[in-house]
Amino acid sequence: MDLEATAAIGPTKTFKATCSVVMLGCPKNLVDTERMLGLLYSAGYKPVPQPEGADLVLLSTCAFLASARQEAYQVIEEMLELKRRGRIRGLIVAGCLPQWEKEALLARYPEVDQVVGLFARDEIVRAADRIFGGHPHPRTIFLPQPSQAMQELGRVRITLPHVGYLKIADGCNWRCSFCLIPQIRGAYRSKPIHQILAEAQELAADGVQELILIAQDTSAYGRDLAHGRSLLPELLRQLDRLEGIRWIRLMYLYPVGIGEALIETMASARKILPYLDLPLQHISDPILRRMDRLVDRRQTEEVLQRLRRGIPRLVIRTTLMVGFPGETEAHFQELIDFVLQQRFERLGVFAFSPEPGTSAAQMPDQVPEPVRQTRRQRLLQVQQKIAFAYNESQIGKRMEVLIDRQVPGQRHAWVGRTYADAPEIDGLVYVTGENLRPGQFVPCEIVAVQGYDLIGVAL
Repeated sequence: MDLEATAAIGPTKTFKATCSVVMLGCPKNLVDTERMLGLLYSAGYKPVPQPEGADLVLLSTCAFLASARQEAYQVIEEMLELKRRGRIRGLIVAGCLPQWEKEALLARYPEVDQVVGLFARDEIVRAADRIFGGHPHPRTIFLPQPSQAMQELGRVRITLPHVGYLKIADGCNWRCSFCLIPQIRGAYRSKPIHQILAEAQELAADGVQELILIAQDTSAYGRDLAHGRSLLPELLRQLDRLEGIRWIRLMYLYPVGIGEALIETMASARKILPYLDLPLQHISDPILRRMDRLVDRRQTEEVLQRLRRGIPRLVIRTTLMVGFPGETEAHFQELIDFVLQQRFERLGVFAFSPEPGTSAAQMPDQVPEPVRQTRRQRLLQVQQKIAFAYNESQIGKRMEVLIDRQVPGQRHAWVGRTYADAPEIDGLVYVTGENLRPGQFVPCEIVAVQGYDLIGVAL
């Protein structure tokens, strides 16, 4: 069920209050938010698009980086200003920020009505009812980490109607020295295959055409259920037979967990896209050791070679981090040379952020912030030439494009994506064509490029 559909519901359902959601952070938090919104809807809270004028605002937060926490603080202050002006009645703050800060968040913002921890997500209705039932205390709900991944049926989706994210696991067992995620989301917990299939079928029945599988590490899926053996190939084979879904996209794989069974499954599948999001972080062995990545350059290059060799038309997206403590100019140049060698079709670059609570923040040889940012820009400039060259190579090709939306004010202009483009992350295709609609797969000829985007004509 999507937000537009619920917002348009007429008098057949009685609502006790309206609810708007502000979602910050990653797709994993998006799924949590959609689950909470679904629970609120079932309990009589009508979803509305805009916070101003809503009875209740649910703010779903991220805490992964200092910048994400600052963004959350800013939005909390904005929502509290609406509350002071009488434009909203109640504010619930949920997600990763409350899980990280606990009661300290209420001490910082005493006007927040309710704070809901990450593992108390399914108690969101109890928090809302406290506000509107006249019994606002206690003002926090925190629960211990569950032993299994929580199910996410009955969501109210806030994405494009034809795009759905499916979380196959939660938490993380890796202990990268720069990352807070294991401390926030806990240990790795896979959903059973039957539970994932039920959620996928619900999404397909709700009109989803592109199913995006996510976890903190999708390549580790099932190892906690099958005594260390990955169940990802088996899950993909079953999802590949699912009716209604046209594209299945894999995100967030750790390079250690990619075996031949996964490569063979992807190569032979009908719906699994030849697209992998594989965050590598770095390539220099001394930096990888300091990051506690448990993989070295030789292993990384071997995995990339097997993937390229085994999966035709494969597009790889990776994420790299520059300015990690101890990174010298030589280490950084090694990273540049690696990118020039591998020529990743898609690449993002982050400057290291020293997060309190991580061992990396306490390491010696911290790289100055100006150097971190300069290295980020240098690497992005290198990648820009690679990305533009890749786009130029697509001119003249015929490609299937999934239409996302119409260009405002233009009858025959549309925005879509190829299999090489994950939503909200990668490039776009601007398509000229008649009688198209969002969610439609359209054969197009690529006729030009516009920076990171393509220009196509519907055939």
